[in-house]
Amino acid sequence: MRAYQALPNDHPPALTELPFPEPEPGQVRLRIGACGLNFADLLMIRGEYQDMPPLPFTLGMEVAGVVDACGDGVDNGWAGRRVAVFGGHGGLAEFGCFPADRCVPLPDAMPMVDAAAFQIAYGTSHVALSHRAGLQPGETLLVLGAAGGVGLTAVEIGKQMGARVIACARGADKLKVAHAAGADIVIDSGKDDIRARCKELGGIDVVYDPVGGPGFRAALGGCRPDARILIIGFASGELPQIPANHLLVKNISVLGFYWGGYMAFRPEVLRDSLTTLFSWYEEGRLKPHVSHTLPLERADEGLELLRTRRSTGKVVITPSPPEAP
Repeated sequence: MRAYQALPNDHPPALTELPFPEPEPGQVRLRIGACGLNFADLLMIRGEYQDMPPLPFTLGMEVAGVVDACGDGVDNGWAGRRVAVFGGHGGLAEFGCFPADRCVPLPDAMPMVDAAAFQIAYGTSHVALSHRAGLQPGETLLVLGAAGGVGLTAVEIGKQMGARVIACARGADKLKVAHAAGADIVIDSGKDDIRARCKELGGIDVVYDPVGGPGFRAALGGCRPDARILIIGFASGELPQIPANHLLVKNISVLGFYWGGYMAFRPEVLRDSLTTLFSWYEEGRLKPHVSHTLPLERADEGLELLRTRRSTGKVVITPSPPEAP
């Protein structure tokens, strides 16, 4: 089978031929219909991610597909079911084996491309905003990187939770996408003074920051007393230095958040969140935005779209036809 792998000795990732996999005890094998790309894939290629498998390994953190085999100890009732899985890696391949207890059955109406774009982006925003930050109806939420994979879902979910949402992104095209997702107000990070605009708008209660860098500092300056700042990631490549005296004077909380980490110590938080999110999807309250859908042989191109920030929402790779695996 074909798989897109990160390779040792500083070789660039490449499409390779691998033996057909067999599920181990507790695993299912999927014929993979779709795999969502994430900024974390770029970090893995550079060897900079916090949870690195040994090289070589198949890239691709989240997948959707059909179970075509079950390992020992797995209920055969999984066979033939359409599921989504957060595997951490192994998704950019025609087949993959994943823990059965991570499989989430898909709603009948959810295409696999939507499912592959769903778990990490929506799960990150929902658990961060509800569980970590405790976002309340009527509060003001600032989303940095608001047209990106997770940022756009934070705009949607913030609106579903009753917040006033301010979306910050670079350029008119990206701001248009954020506005269509539900943003009440948009700020162009390439032109506008983020701190000044936030103050003009009355200040911020919750900041959702997957970018880091100068945007973090500007957002901090625009916070109200008792605000909460969510650290989601560092797409800018710059880790912000936090002035502790500002936190003290304004009673501001800075909250780190890593969605995948909950798998290890509180998996029920993720399961409950995904149950809520899938129900919202079925009700038509969420609509994943996928700017590019590409075949497996164009995985390089998909990752370059993320690297150069030319995508909006998600980029999805389809190792096999997404609705006919």
